[in-house]
Amino acid sequence: MSFAPATDIARDIAEVRRVVASAGSSFAAGMRILPAMRRRAIHSVYALCRVVDDIADGDAPGCADPGTRARLLDDWDDEIARTFAGSPRTAIGAEIARSAERHALPRREFELILEGMRMDADAIVAPSAQRLDAYVRRVAGAAGILSMRCFGAWSGPPSERFALNLARGLQLTNILRDVEEDARRGRLYLPRHVLDAAGLPHDPAGVPGDPRLPAARAALGAEARAGFKAAAAEIPAHRRVPLLPALMMMGPYERLLRRWEADWAAPPPPRSRWGKVADGVATATRLR
Repeated sequence: MSFAPATDIARDIAEVRRVVASAGSSFAAGMRILPAMRRRAIHSVYALCRVVDDIADGDAPGCADPGTRARLLDDWDDEIARTFAGSPRTAIGAEIARSAERHALPRREFELILEGMRMDADAIVAPSAQRLDAYVRRVAGAAGILSMRCFGAWSGPPSERFALNLARGLQLTNILRDVEEDARRGRLYLPRHVLDAAGLPHDPAGVPGDPRLPAARAALGAEARAGFKAAAAEIPAHRRVPLLPALMMMGPYERLLRRWEADWAAPPPPRSRWGKVADGVATATRLR
């Protein structure tokens, strides 16, 4: 496996931090509010998600070939098995192993992430509602459940409902934002029922620029909004401080959705990294 090997704790931590920092997102800044051990845990989850997502998208070096992508995802599946057997080979695996023991991170959620990445690698096009739900559960829901445990916010069924509904809101908002970019990769995550209702084709190349796209975005946006509302309904079941990182993740996406809801024909410009952090703080403050 062509990823940094497990060595010692200090070097493993440094490698995971490097992967997180290289993503260039607002994630690392938002997670600084966590205690050190919990921050290490969520960094290990994020680092795994980052590297396997790059593989599935073909963005990792040498991953243009579908066969290579499939082999590397199999390697990471094997690494998760080795990690939970106590013999990880990579720095990321070693940090996941330490975090899983400390915070009771379920192995099955890591396996679901890999299943979702295989779905991505196969190029999803106009999925059924059921297939989209399965995809969202894997790529976003699994990460959400793991995150709640890393944050110290897990409290059983209310936390599962919060995590899965928030994950749905986040992922559907991502889909709305990335329609054009996904189309260039031969992907179309807008589900069939949304495409059909708007009169759009099931062809990635035919959707960007179509005057009916705003109507489709509005329909899927309503589903994203329902996810955020359902997640917000579970907030009172949690202690506020451990939940703050999740609310800070929710902020930029929920605000982006609100701006779109004002005019689906004119998607808002991207926010700066610190603008996203500010949105997260505002959401954490508002949802009391």
